[in-house]
Amino acid sequence: MSHSLLFAFVIFATVMFFTPGPNNVMLLSSGLTYGFRPTIPHILGITFGFAFMIGAVGVGLGTVFIAYPVLQTILKYAGVAYLVYLAAAIAMSGPVSPDQDAGRRPMTFWGAAMFQWVNVKGWVMVIGTITAYAAIATYPWNIAIQVALGLLLGAISCTAWALFGSALRPILTSPRAVRAFNIVMAILLLASLYPVFMDA
Repeated sequence: MSHSLLFAFVIFATVMFFTPGPNNVMLLSSGLTYGFRPTIPHILGITFGFAFMIGAVGVGLGTVFIAYPVLQTILKYAGVAYLVYLAAAIAMSGPVSPDQDAGRRPMTFWGAAMFQWVNVKGWVMVIGTITAYAAIATYPWNIAIQVALGLLLGAISCTAWALFGSALRPILTSPRAVRAFNIVMAILLLASLYPVFMDA
C-alpha cells in the first residue's frame, strides 16, 4: 500500500467531507429546524448512500458515464433542479412545534441516499476519489479502502454538521430567526451550484 497516497487521500476526503456543500448545508438546516434525533435518518442516508456510490463507480459503473456522456448531463441538470427545489423548501421552513402537522419531517434515509446521485459536489468527490487515488492499493482493495474511509469520514462530518445545527436551537429561538437562518442556508445551497454553471 502507498502510505503517502493514503495520507493524501485522507486529507482530500476530509476537506471535501467537512467543507460546506449541499449535504452539509441541508444537515445544518435540518438540525436547527427538526433537532438532531429526527435528522439521524438523513445522516445515515448520506453516509451509506455516498459510500455505495464510491463502490459502484469504483467497480465499473463510472465507465457507463464515460461511454454515454449524455447521462452525466442529465444527472447534472436533474441535480440542479432538485437543489433549487430543496433550497425553496428550506427557505420557507420555520421551526417545528410539537402540535404541528406531522407531515413536516426531515429528509428520509432513502431520500438522502438517492440524492447523492444528483449531488454535483458528490460526483466531484467520487471522480476525484476513484481516479486520483486508485493506486492506494491493488484492485479491489483500493475501492474497499476508499469506501471504508468514506463511511468513517462521512459519518463524522454529517454528525458534526447536524449537531452544529441542533446546537443553534437554544440560540435561534424565534420563528423569525429560524426563518432568516434557513433563508441564508437556501442561498448557500444555491451558491453551491456556481461550479455547475461555470462548467457548462
